[in-house]
Amino acid sequence: MKKVSLAILVSLSAVTGAAYAQDNGVMMSTDPAKAADVEQRAQELQSRQQAMESAPMPEKHHKMAPHHKKAAKPMAASS
Repeated sequence: MKKVSLAILVSLSAVTGAAYAQDNGVMMSTDPAKAADVEQRAQELQSRQQAMESAPMPEKHHKMAPHHKKAAKPMAASS
């Protein structure tokens, strides 16, 4: 029973590894135009980040809860 469980675990691990390896997240290219495009986008992102870091942060104002005044109770008419 332990051997079967171990075999299944190893098989599932292999399938998971193969599926993960199929992901096309990182690609290599020797095309100079693509490289220049990637470098330009990286520079734009970097300049945006620097602009956001240098911009002053707006102060956050805490909203105070409105004060509720209790209404004066009307005097009961005495007859």
